[in-house]
Amino acid sequence: MNEILNTLYVQTQGALLQLDHDTVRVVVEGETRLRVPLIRLSSIVIFGQVSVTPFLIHRCADDGRPIVWLDYTGRYRAKIEGRTKGNVLLRRAQHLALSDPTRTCGLAKQLVAGKIRNSRSLLQRAARDSNDLMTRDELTQASDRLLLILQQLQGASTVDQVRGLEGEAGRNYFAAFRHVIRNEQSEFVFMGRTRRPPLDRTNCVLSFLYSLLRTECISALEGVGLDPQIGYLHSLRPGRPALALDLMEELRPIFADRLALNLINRQQLKVGHFEITPGGAVLLNEEGRREVLVAYQKRKEMQVSHRLLGQKVPLGLLPHVQARLLARYLRGDMEDYIPFTVS
Repeated sequence: MNEILNTLYVQTQGALLQLDHDTVRVVVEGETRLRVPLIRLSSIVIFGQVSVTPFLIHRCADDGRPIVWLDYTGRYRAKIEGRTKGNVLLRRAQHLALSDPTRTCGLAKQLVAGKIRNSRSLLQRAARDSNDLMTRDELTQASDRLLLILQQLQGASTVDQVRGLEGEAGRNYFAAFRHVIRNEQSEFVFMGRTRRPPLDRTNCVLSFLYSLLRTECISALEGVGLDPQIGYLHSLRPGRPALALDLMEELRPIFADRLALNLINRQQLKVGHFEITPGGAVLLNEEGRREVLVAYQKRKEMQVSHRLLGQKVPLGLLPHVQARLLARYLRGDMEDYIPFTVS
């Protein structure tokens, strides 16, 4: 449960994190704002101009407690952690799988299949809940197109083909996404996915949540001893956590997209939670990030049924569970990797 509940997020600009015996002390303008026992923390995530003393960094490294730096907007910058976990044999198996085109393609297909199934589930649920016949038809048609792509995916024989189908599925999904937004405020109109930078408020929330999920996936993979940079669906680039991006795919719709929709449709996020830069980028301000982070932590506590495990698990543990399943597959303990899907 510690992996779910006890991430300390610090976004107050100019804050200083200090080690005070076995406690983290958060100091702002010379005043202690918060004290948290280290034993309650599995990780620390900081945004923008937040300082950490060397003593706290060393203690967290010794304990194996990661400290993650994100920029002011939530984009990943760096991470400090202790000694590498796992064993060299698992990482060797990870590299060998990358050298096998059949295994690489098979794993990429499973990852994309999980993403498409969860995307369809979101659209189908929205169609059932909609009272507008035209909206329901649009969502149903989009769901049918995703089903067709899912069927075509079974015949893909190369990773490039899988990537092409994944891209087509994403375009269809986000073309229908605007119909899932019930907030009638024009400020949340969604006309398509934009990023680096996001150009509207809905895209801003999605990008921020994806950044948080990416951090979770990196930690989960490192926790089982896998290298987050050696992926199968996403191409390898220096400094890019390709495997974390792979693991994210099946989790995006249920972990981030649904939360973004809840925050927007329930009007928990308002226009005043955002700021627009001179270049047109839309960013969450400090109050907006706080609103999202609180909701994100609550969502991680939600129980979901895991079919393969035959039991319910907290949503926040899914990256860790799926990372372990991926490690078992790479070691040869499972015939195939089984993505997590919702009914």
